[in-house]
Amino acid sequence: MDKKRILVTGGTGYIGSHTTVELINAGYSVVIIDNLSNSNIEVLDGIEAITGVRPDFVEGDCRDIETLRRLFADYPDVVGIINFAASKAVGESVEKPLLYYRNNINTLVNLLDLMPENKVKGIVFSSSCTVYGEPDENPVTEQSPIKPATSPYGNTKQICEEIIRDVIAAGAPFSAIILRYFNPVGAHPSALIGELPNGVPQNLVPYLTQTAIGIRKQLSVFGDDYDTPDGSCIRDFIDVVDLARAHVQAVARMVEGRNLNPVETFNLGTGRGVSVLELINTFEQATGVKVPYVIASRRAGDIVKVWADPTYANTVLGWKATTPLADTMAAAWKWQKALAEKK
Repeated sequence: MDKKRILVTGGTGYIGSHTTVELINAGYSVVIIDNLSNSNIEVLDGIEAITGVRPDFVEGDCRDIETLRRLFADYPDVVGIINFAASKAVGESVEKPLLYYRNNINTLVNLLDLMPENKVKGIVFSSSCTVYGEPDENPVTEQSPIKPATSPYGNTKQICEEIIRDVIAAGAPFSAIILRYFNPVGAHPSALIGELPNGVPQNLVPYLTQTAIGIRKQLSVFGDDYDTPDGSCIRDFIDVVDLARAHVQAVARMVEGRNLNPVETFNLGTGRGVSVLELINTFEQATGVKVPYVIASRRAGDIVKVWADPTYANTVLGWKATTPLADTMAAAWKWQKALAEKK
């Protein structure tokens, strides 16, 4: 049997690289397209070291439809797409909204445009719990109301979800699975791939590990006066390998035609809310390393508390987050130390 080929856009990025590993391990053939704007070509070495397979790689920008046309001409056997090609930092999106609208929306529109003529069966879309805004109650289910976005990043995810639904409702000959992530953290336990943002990290855990190892002076906790038990924001932190495995389940469901509806939506989280201060404490306990931090003022666009009800993904998608947070923090630290040894 020929291996089914999956196109992974943004596949050298954080979640994309971990998903590529799980796809290869599950027997799929992968072609990655990435413009390397927030990732590194050396990630391919890590993927190959873990799996024994080097995925095909195209350096290119998905905002350029001609680049995508050439890719599909070179790989006419693509049966499914996982779209990770997007800018993803809440704070940066507030400062640079047009970058986010141009990158996140144009990429998706180009992919949807080219799928029918290339007979692609479906697309898995990388969405976010930010679509729920500040939820009325937690945990959040897939039926929870979509609130006005608190950042341009969140708004792009809402808009992209709407575009997917509109295109499929208009009769597009493919299906879609929308995966709403909560907060992906950690690294592959091999420490061969992990989160490696270019420049100053916009996300909590890489900033935390860089602070712990001495690259950053201190970590800023944005606010300690929120309506939460310890005053810091609460999130649902999910291990990146657990998250990656959900994409493999979604691809199989889509390619094999097991989806119940043309567009399906799943929350991917652990079902447990953890505060920022609790996360720091878990890291310190898991690693024995103290993290210097200060309390800073609140940050624009931040939601106070949100965590998932993952029951639907557990029962219908057949997926569950299983990695304890302490193990995730230990893996993140192992990855940070591996990066330090390379220098």
